[in-house]
Formats: sequence, structure tokens, C-alpha cells
Amino acid sequence: MSKLVTRFVILATLLTLAACGTRGPEEPVLRPAEVRAKVVRLMPSSVADRQGWAADIQAAFAAQDIPPTNSNLCAVLAVTEQESTYQVDPQVPGLAKIARQEIQRRASRVHVPAFLVTSALKLDSPNGKTYEQRLSRVRTEKELSVIFDDFIGMVPLGQKLFGNFNPVHTGGPMQVSIAFAEANAQGYPYPVKGSIRQEVFTRRGGMYFGIAHLLGYPTHYSKPLYRFADFNAGWYASRNAAFQNAVSLASGIPLALDGDLVIHGSSKAGSTELAVRALRKSLDLSDSAIRRALLKGDSLAFEETDLYERVFALADKVERRKLPREVMPGIDLKSPKITRKLTTEWFAKRVDERYQRCMKRAPGA
Repeated sequence: MSKLVTRFVILATLLTLAACGTRGPEEPVLRPAEVRAKVVRLMPSSVADRQGWAADIQAAFAAQDIPPTNSNLCAVLAVTEQESTYQVDPQVPGLAKIARQEIQRRASRVHVPAFLVTSALKLDSPNGKTYEQRLSRVRTEKELSVIFDDFIGMVPLGQKLFGNFNPVHTGGPMQVSIAFAEANAQGYPYPVKGSIRQEVFTRRGGMYFGIAHLLGYPTHYSKPLYRFADFNAGWYASRNAAFQNAVSLASGIPLALDGDLVIHGSSKAGSTELAVRALRKSLDLSDSAIRRALLKGDSLAFEETDLYERVFALADKVERRKLPREVMPGIDLKSPKITRKLTTEWFAKRVDERYQRCMKRAPGA
């Protein structure tokens, strides 16, 4: 055997060993029944109808071609437990008050007199009860979404207050964004009864779109913790927060590490874009090139841009160390449903605690 061939064999062997070391042990391909059985085993024993949950989760993984690994399944179960404790349509304390405040806020914004709104709420709704009666008894987001749909249909007042925009933004056992579900409905494996919005409030729909939001995009994260943060803050928020951190260290300009690289829907430059522009000479990039790269911030392709690579190279040099490529987004959670100070980091760590407990129950743990 020639020296060249020998070197090639050695190199190939080393590369194979290195690849094996980074992938970790591969889990066997499981039949659907085996996946369902594993989900049942991983779920807390207190959950009602574990077989039903397992069937919907397995179907969602299969339809989206997501590997049902222990890690992926535990990630989904951890988010579900955190968001709803396995309730398809979880109750929200004080929801009736929140709904009335939202109606009053909208009325004030479009200058509709309060007495007119009060009179409208006393009218009979499509189910025979007055809107006021239904609002006083509302307990879940699904119920509230139906009420708002009916109220919006009250022409002209309902559409003047809300247009065609239902103010219930999330729903289902994983509290997934309804806008996300509507934008990613292609390939949904079930017949749609009414609308995608209504499907989100079912177990099968809520789990399908929640799983898509949590696992349906590629990342280079070292830990599921950062996916949990992204689930709360948006795709690639943790990666983008690390980029903002690098920009801030390289430029000396303080930035909020919120993961938002551009002002969506606007050509106006935001704080991150302006800070990057301050580095344009060091980066050897034009404003237009910077803008084009930042617009890729909601995809993995952003990491392949000259901007991403040059910012980190510059920041690493300035700091004399390799900076992290993933950082917990610094976001305070704001919602009428939230009654105390919470953050994306709090959410991610709570989910991660549940994830770790689930992994201890996993086969081979």
C-alpha cells in the first residue's frame, strides 16, 4: 500500500471517529406504536388520557418528519407541562376582566363612547345569551376567541372595534401563536373544521403547531435550553441575542439583547442595525449589505453571511476570547395574563427543569 493511500485511510478513519464523537449514540428507528408507548412512559403518571396525548404527539412528529428522540419528546412534554399542565384548553384566572378591559381599550382608541359598548354587550349573541353574560362566564381562551369572533361579526360596531382581528393571540396545550399556526398550516394532516384558529384550540392541532414552533427549524444550539427560550421569544432569538452581544462589545454601544435584528415591516433602521453600521469600516460592508444580512435573522442562513462571520471575528479579537454564539434573550414577559415580573430566561429555565426530569425517565437514562 502506498504512503498516499495509507495517509488517506488514516485520515478517513480519524474523520469517522470524530463524526461519531459529535453525533452521540443514535436511537433506533421506532414504529408508531413504539413511539406512542415511549411518550406514555415519559409523561407524568398523573396525566389523564395519556394514550390520547401520545397518539396526537406521535402523529405530529411523523407528519413533520421530526425524529422522536428522547430529547425531542421530552422537550415537547416539558413545554406542554409548563404552558398548560396537559390541559387542552387551560383556564386563565381573571379572563373575564381581561376581556372587558381589552374591549374598553379598543373602544377608547377608536373613540367609541362607553355607553354604546355597554349597550352592545347587552344584546343577544348568536347563541341566544347576551355578550355580557358570556363574557362574565368566560374561563378559557377558546371560549373567549369564539366570543370575539361573534362580536366582530356584529356590524358595524364589532368591526369598528376589532376589524377582522381577533385579539386572542395564543391557544392550545402548548400556547402556540395562532398567527404562527395560520402561517404554517400547509401540510397540516387533519381536515380543518372551521378554521386553523379553531384547530389550535384542539389537542391535535395545538400539539401539531406547538411542536412545529419548538422543533421545526434547524439550529446549532448546544442545549435545548435555547430552544425553550426561542419558543417564548421567537425563532433564533437566542442566536440573535448572541450576535447583538458581539455587536455591542465590538462597538461599545449598549444594546438590548432581545433577538430583534431589524424593525419588522419597516425600512427604518433599528438600534441593532445602527450599531452595526457604526462598524461598517471595520467590517468592510455597505449599509445595504448590512441590511440584507440582518433580514436573514429569522433563518439559519444568517450564520453564513459575511456580516455574521465578520462581527464575531471582530468581537472575538476585541475581547481576546471566543464569544458565545448563543445567549439567553433579555426579555420581560408582558401580557394581561401575567400578574408578576417574568422573563424569557425564567420561562426557559422552568421548562428546562421539567425537561431534565423527563430525560431521567427516558429509556436508557
